[in-house]
Amino acid sequence: MLHVKIPQIDAIVEEAINRAALEGEPQMISYVEQIDTADSIAFLDRAKQVSSHRLYWRSADEEFVLAGAGSAKRVYSGDQHRFNEIEAMWTALQQKAHVYDMFSEKGTGLVAIGGFSFDSKEEKAFPWEAFPDSQMTIPMYLLTNKGDSSFLTTNLLIFKEDHKQQILHQIKSDKNHLLHGERTEVRLPVCTNTSEIQPEEWKDSVKKATEDIKNGELEKVVLARELRVAFKEDVQLAAVIEKLAATQPNSYIFTVESDGEHFIGATPERLAKVDNQQLVSTCLAGTTPRGKNDEEDKKLGQALLDDPKNCQEHEFVVQMIRQAVEACCYNIDIPEKPVLYPLRNLQHLYTPVTATLEEGYTLLDVVSRLHPTPALGGMPQKKSVEYIRNHEVLNRGWYAGPVGWFDGRNNGEFAVAIRSALIQKDEASLFAGCGVVEDSDPETEYDETGVKLKPMLSVLGGY
Repeated sequence: MLHVKIPQIDAIVEEAINRAALEGEPQMISYVEQIDTADSIAFLDRAKQVSSHRLYWRSADEEFVLAGAGSAKRVYSGDQHRFNEIEAMWTALQQKAHVYDMFSEKGTGLVAIGGFSFDSKEEKAFPWEAFPDSQMTIPMYLLTNKGDSSFLTTNLLIFKEDHKQQILHQIKSDKNHLLHGERTEVRLPVCTNTSEIQPEEWKDSVKKATEDIKNGELEKVVLARELRVAFKEDVQLAAVIEKLAATQPNSYIFTVESDGEHFIGATPERLAKVDNQQLVSTCLAGTTPRGKNDEEDKKLGQALLDDPKNCQEHEFVVQMIRQAVEACCYNIDIPEKPVLYPLRNLQHLYTPVTATLEEGYTLLDVVSRLHPTPALGGMPQKKSVEYIRNHEVLNRGWYAGPVGWFDGRNNGEFAVAIRSALIQKDEASLFAGCGVVEDSDPETEYDETGVKLKPMLSVLGGY
C-alpha cells in the first residue's frame, strides 16, 4: 500500500486512469477527507439512493461507527481455509492500492466490512441463498465516526476506459446524496404473522443431544432454532438499525447486504478486537433475564453466578479462548471469575480477555482460532460443529458466524452474529440458540431461546 502526499481528487483520478492504461490493469484508489459531523443512520438511509449494497457497524464499548455505501471491491472465499484465503486476497489488494490519507485514523482508507458463515461445510441452502460462505466488502463510500470526528473515504476501482469528468461528476452527486439527501426509511415494520419453525422437532433434538452427551459422544453442543416473521411491507432497513441502536446500547449493531437481502443484528458478544496490536476478546456465556425491579434483578443475577450449568458452560469458553490466544499473543490477562454483563432484556456471565498480538499475526488469525467458541458450537469444537451440521433443524448460514471489519493498519473487530435476523424484503428469519449439556431440559432451553429472540422481535414489530 503506497502512502503519498495528498493531491486533489481530480488529479488522483487522472493519475489512476493513466496508470491503468500503462500497467494494463484496474487501479484501486482510496481518498480520505475529514467532514462535518455526520449522522451515521441518516447516511445509511440515504445510501439506498446510491447503491443497494449497504453496510453498518457500531461498536459496543466506544464511540466508533462505520457506515458504507456501494462496493468498490468484494472478496469471497468458500474454501475450508477461508480466513487465510481472505487474508491473502486482502494483502494482495493493499499492496497494489494507492491510499491518500493524511489522518491515519483507524477505520479510514481501505476498510473491509462483512462476515463469514458459521460452518463452511454446511450444505443446506434455505434461507441463505443470497449469502456466500464469506464476503468482505470495501465500500465505495465509507463514513467513519470516531468520537466527535467524521471522515469520509472514497474508494474507487479505476479502469483505463474511464473518463475523469464523468467519475468526478458521479462522486460529487453521490456525496451530495449521502451527506445532504432526504431520509426515506423512517417507518418500523408492521408484523402480520410469526411462525416458529419445527418447534417440537427442535425440542426432540435437544433431548437427543442430552442422551448423546451422556453416552460420551461430546461434552456440550449449542442448538439453534428459527422464527419466521412476515410484515405488511418491505422492511425499511435504516429505521430498524436506528431502533436497535437506541434500545441495545451495550451491543454491537451491524448490517451486511448481499444480493438485496440484509443480515442485521444487535449482538453483545465480541469475538476479537485488535487496536494498535492490543487484543481484546470476550467470554460471554450463561444467560438469565433482567428482573422487573432492582431486588429481582440482583436475585436473578446472583442465581446465574451460582448456577453450576451456566458456570460450567462459561468455563468451557474461557479455557478455549485462553488456548486460542496463547498461540499468537503474549501479556495475556484473564480474570479468575466472571462478572455480570447487563443488557436491556438479558444479563450474561462475562469474562474479558486482554493480550498483545505477536508481530506477524493479524485479527483474522485470531478469529480463525476462536471461531466457533464453545458458546456457539460446543465441546469438543470439531465434534460439536459436525453434530450441529448433522442434527440441527435449520441452516445457520451467517447466524453465529464472525461479523465485523478490518483496515489496512491491522485494526479491526469481529463480533459473534447472534441476536440477529435475515431480512428478505417483507419477511425475516430470526435465530436463537442455547447450550445443551447432559442435564438440559428441552422445555427450559426452549424458553431460554424465546427470551433471546425478544429483543430483535420487538424491534421488528412482534410481541
